[in-house]
Amino acid sequence: MDPAEVELLRRLAGRLERLSVDSHWARRASGLRGNLIKVLDEIEAGRDVGPGRLTPLVDRAFELLRRAAQEIPDVEEIIKKYSKAG
Repeated sequence: MDPAEVELLRRLAGRLERLSVDSHWARRASGLRGNLIKVLDEIEAGRDVGPGRLTPLVDRAFELLRRAAQEIPDVEEIIKKYSKAG
């Protein structure tokens, strides 16, 4: 397995772990993160993990992160809102 792919899996697992527990997506991210870690363990054990298994996990991880990022409020909009209200 390509070391860059393994690093991508590690980074995705780390990003999913960092989602706020208040996020609607945190629970789904937890399960997906568990699957990513399981695959990483298999790779480290020398087992062959094919793209048919990896691609859906990576795609889902990026999709979850995109959706979670959409929940992050725009700081500039918040500042504008409160400066107009005050």
